[in-house]
Amino acid sequence: MLLSEFDYTLPEELIAQTPAEKRENSRMMVLGTGVNNSKSIEHKHFYDIVDLLDESHILVLNNTKVIPARLYGYKDTGAKIEVFLLKEHENKKWEVLIKPSKRVKEGTIVKISDELSVEVLQTLPDDGKWLVKMIYDGNILDILHRVGNIPLPPYIERKMTNEELKKLDFERYQTVYAKDEGSVAAPTAGLHFTQDILKKLADKGVEIGYVTLNVGIGTFRPVKCENILDHKMDSESFEISQETADLINTAKKQGKKLVAVGTTTVRTLETAYKQFGCIKACKSASELFIYPPYEFKVVDKLITNFHLPKSTLLMLVSALAGKDFIFKAYEEAIKNKYRFYSYGDCMFIN
Repeated sequence: MLLSEFDYTLPEELIAQTPAEKRENSRMMVLGTGVNNSKSIEHKHFYDIVDLLDESHILVLNNTKVIPARLYGYKDTGAKIEVFLLKEHENKKWEVLIKPSKRVKEGTIVKISDELSVEVLQTLPDDGKWLVKMIYDGNILDILHRVGNIPLPPYIERKMTNEELKKLDFERYQTVYAKDEGSVAAPTAGLHFTQDILKKLADKGVEIGYVTLNVGIGTFRPVKCENILDHKMDSESFEISQETADLINTAKKQGKKLVAVGTTTVRTLETAYKQFGCIKACKSASELFIYPPYEFKVVDKLITNFHLPKSTLLMLVSALAGKDFIFKAYEEAIKNKYRFYSYGDCMFIN
């Protein structure tokens, strides 16, 4: 299967630059995959999800929390340097992206603030990444919350002051159920949920479980090789609790349909099944690349946002709903001026 088959053209004005005024007011396209190949498209709002789910469904969400992973600092020459945190290693070492990378070399010190500096150790063989050592005293997450910035994707460009940006994004580029810090990008399908909607679903008998997958930058990077089989996914750590494993296994035995919230939840569950032949409590990592004609073992339905052209996320939803149907839905979304990407509207593959 070729990369060019997953390309489409999106008008720039449809890339959402800010979240909806209220999370639950985002628009939601409902794809009915149906029986006997019958397919349908309906236009609703996210708050309608309460009417679409009942006690025959189990809902699974990714409760990872985004860290303030984007750091701005200076070399001793005064040159401005951006350090984007990707993955923590032992002994205060991190994998990062550095911009502009030509301005640094091994041994360069980038001062972020009086309490945090970054020492560049070496380049890594993996697509422009660097290994650095963080220089600080105390708790790194506490420091990052003081000096870091929420790592919005590069297609979000707004003319706002830093303080306005921080206030908005610290709240809205985070799910209301975010718990375990470790992601450098949000599991954006979950941004539409409110505590009120979760309560209404629970009151209807929808069982709700949580997994944790720490989202890395690789999830959102476009595929670059024309033969998609040559693409390699970045490794992302995940965890499934005993409580969630029991919940899912019991629900599936009862014939309930599993609704995954976001592609990260899909890859967590499908990876666990592939590794163990069932859903079990575990701490592991996923490098699972899902593309047509993947056969899903755990996930039945999906709530997801609209994804970038040529992305692994677009390939995943194409595997679940059918590539031709997904591209028809995307054409319909563009025609009806849906808002795309991280802060945009969503889709329910029913």
